[in-house]
Amino acid sequence: MPGVVRLGPVRLSVYGLCAAVGLVAAVGLSLRTARMAGLASEQVWDAGLFAVMAAFVCSRLLLIVGNFHAFLRLPVALLVLPSFTTLGMVFTGLVVVAYLRWKKLPLLRVLDAWAPCAAVLAAMLSLGKFFEGNDAGMPTSLPWAIKTPLSGGLRVHPVAMYAAIAAVVLLVLLMAVLRRRLRAGMVAGVGLLAGGASGFLIDMVTQPVEMRVGAWLDPAQWVAVGAVLVGGVMLTFTKEIA
Repeated sequence: MPGVVRLGPVRLSVYGLCAAVGLVAAVGLSLRTARMAGLASEQVWDAGLFAVMAAFVCSRLLLIVGNFHAFLRLPVALLVLPSFTTLGMVFTGLVVVAYLRWKKLPLLRVLDAWAPCAAVLAAMLSLGKFFEGNDAGMPTSLPWAIKTPLSGGLRVHPVAMYAAIAAVVLLVLLMAVLRRRLRAGMVAGVGLLAGGASGFLIDMVTQPVEMRVGAWLDPAQWVAVGAVLVGGVMLTFTKEIA
C-alpha cells in the first residue's frame, strides 16, 4: 500500500512519520532561533508546544462542530481524519496570540524565531505528501514528471517535491535573514512574502480544487495572496530594533 510503512504487524503512515519528524525538528530548531531572536529558549519552547496543542484542539473542535451528528455515531473515526483547515489556522493563530500576550512575550520576535521552524515543518509535510502520492500536479512532459495514484496513468508535476524544495530554500533564506535581523518581524515578513509567492506559483501547476465557473483563484492561492500581503505589510511597517 503506497504511503504506508509496515513494521511487523504495525502499519505506519509515511505522512504521519514525516509530520512527527518535522514537528520534533521544528521545535528543536526553535531553541536555536529563539536565542538568535533575542528570546529565552525555554519560553519559545513552551510557546511552541502550546501552539502545537492549540492547533490540534482547535482543528478537532471545528471538525466536531461541523460534523456533530457523525461525531455522535462514529467519534473515533471522525477524530482521526485530517482536519487542519484555513479556519483552523485562524482560530489557532488567535489562541496563540492570546497566549503570547498573557506570557508577555514580544509577538514579532517570537514570529521571527518560529519562521525557520515553520519552513522545516513545511518541508517534511511536503515530503510526506510526495511519498503518499496524494498531491497530484498538472500533466506535463518534463523529464522529472511522475505518476501518482491520482494521476490516472498520466505523468504529472511532482508538486509536493516542488513544495519541499521551496521550503528548504526558504529555510536557508530565513536563517540568513535571522542572523542579520534589523527589525522585529522582518524574518516573519520575509517568510510570509516568499512562502506565499512560492506557494502561489506551485499551485499554478497543481490540479485545481475549485471547479466553480468564474472563480478567479483556488482556495490555496487566496491563502498565498493573503500571506504575501501580510508579509509585505510587516516588512513595511515594522520598526528597527534598538
